[in-house]
Amino acid sequence: MSASNAGQVSREKRDHVMLIGLDRCAKRNAFDLDMLNDLCMAYGEFERDDDARVALIFAHGEHFTAGLDLASIGPEFTSGWQVPAGGCDPWGVFGGPRVSKPVIVAAKGYCYTIGIELMLASDINLCASNTRFAQMEVQRGIFPFGGATLRLPHITGWGNAMRWLLTGDEFDAHEAYRLSLVQEVLASEELMPQALWLAGRIAAQAPQAVRATLASARQTVREGEAAAAASLHPTLMKLMKTEDAKEGLKAMLERRPGDFKGR
Repeated sequence: MSASNAGQVSREKRDHVMLIGLDRCAKRNAFDLDMLNDLCMAYGEFERDDDARVALIFAHGEHFTAGLDLASIGPEFTSGWQVPAGGCDPWGVFGGPRVSKPVIVAAKGYCYTIGIELMLASDINLCASNTRFAQMEVQRGIFPFGGATLRLPHITGWGNAMRWLLTGDEFDAHEAYRLSLVQEVLASEELMPQALWLAGRIAAQAPQAVRATLASARQTVREGEAAAAASLHPTLMKLMKTEDAKEGLKAMLERRPGDFKGR
């Protein structure tokens, strides 16, 4: 296990899971420029660490995030903010590279604006039953620019998305579950144990197979079913040549879990 907390985003490695924690508690984890850049760098570190197979994004303190600290960060976005060198784009809309490995989000308390968009760009989302969501940009004279207009209609359906995007109203965890924004709603004390268990389950699978599965699903969304279908057989042929594929077959025959090395 290794951990660091030099900036406003903590990093901790537990086996093959990287925990990335939002840590600007005094401001309810609202994103200023330093925190935004630090999260990008943490994603970049996760992507480059071959031993880290899954990232779990969580929050220190009571709230996931109160959104953007517009007073401090607004001018930077007006002049054109870019993902820092060495970082990855957690939202997948700001022009930087995206991570190729699974990301799980565990939200609690406030989860506003860019926090929702962080979830929309992630792969599996859990939340505590006390979580409150709001995509409130229209109440501030701007609009959601971190991916909500791209992804929320696809996930929730047009009318459901417009209900919340066009009003900026707050909604609760159970509405988030109905909308499929989150996959599980948990008691606050159960949130991190369940998120860690789920991350561990994914990390226990063959890493190259997990990444190939994620890449294929993303390609379907991005390029359409026909393009993704054309990639299925070539990808399978590559995976069949890996040591992990041989281990998977051996584990099946021996009726035991696979011991995958990512090779």
